Amino acid sequence: MYRMRPGSPPRIMARTAQLRDHDEETGRVRLMRRNDDLNGKIIVVTGASSGFGRGAAIALGARGAHVVLAARRGEVLEEVATRIAASGGSAVAVPTDVSDPEAVENLAAAAEEHFGPIDVWINNAAVGVMGLFWEVPLADHARLVDVDLKGMIFGAHVALRRFAARGEGVLVNVGSVAGEVPLAYQSTYSAVKAGITSLGRSLTEELRLAGLEETVKVGTILPWAADTPWWDHVGNYTGHAPRLTAMDDPDLIVDAIVDACTNPEQERPVGPKGRAAHTSHRLFRELTERFSGTLSRAEIGNGARVPDTAGAIHEPVAVGTAVHGDTRARMVEEDADPGS
Repeated sequence: MYRMRPGSPPRIMARTAQLRDHDEETGRVRLMRRNDDLNGKIIVVTGASSGFGRGAAIALGARGAHVVLAARRGEVLEEVATRIAASGGSAVAVPTDVSDPEAVENLAAAAEEHFGPIDVWINNAAVGVMGLFWEVPLADHARLVDVDLKGMIFGAHVALRRFAARGEGVLVNVGSVAGEVPLAYQSTYSAVKAGITSLGRSLTEELRLAGLEETVKVGTILPWAADTPWWDHVGNYTGHAPRLTAMDDPDLIVDAIVDACTNPEQERPVGPKGRAAHTSHRLFRELTERFSGTLSRAEIGNGARVPDTAGAIHEPVAVGTAVHGDTRARMVEEDADPGS
């Protein structure tokens, strides 16, 4: 079952040409103009309780879209929906575990019942696990595949059935540069992200063969590591607090996701570091992979000592409900006191 916001009308149109979205978690104020291409669009966002998904949902709501919020943490989704409504937008929270195909189908049905035909589906939900492959419990590897790859497939299937029947729609899959440049200590995560990239390529070709390539689009976003609560949620068997050098600000990826709703690209590496890593691997594959592995090992060793944890892989956790994380700040403290 899904929960509709009491008293929320199906469509709330823009009252002003622009508004300010104040991010209470960071104090950041962004001036945003409504995009006529997004105003009134019905957009599903999975993984909307934190990180990229939360940021994209809030931004889309501020631009006049009707946003359908999906994640496992229903109470957090309600808080995001309340915030979107307060900015003049429209949203409904639908608690969903994307690894359950029936739940994903229910998500689509709830979106249609509340707002109407879906225009854009954003596959963003993901979990992660870090550690030497053979030291990570097999159940954690399997769950990561269930959420990050099978959940992406379930969402794509539900969305594209509807888009193909109607003859229009946009599917946005959030992958990772890790699907191009494999990360040591994140082997299964890298494997599923490579699968997401390949899925997007195959779907684009099938749409061409079906004569739908002009009206039904698939775009794949390839971020570099970003400072979101993902690092608070990740399963971790390294013995050290998870970290990675030169993290991007999540706003960079949020902006790319929002842009992809109207301007999807088959593959879009995001930011200078993402684009550089993507290009470097294609030109100097072995060198890039060895550098990436050495860098990952060095970064893990710099993290503070912590016990092993499955994180949010199997069950959601209470911490980490913002767009931005605090990993970069923690890394500064760890680097200043390497013996901690």
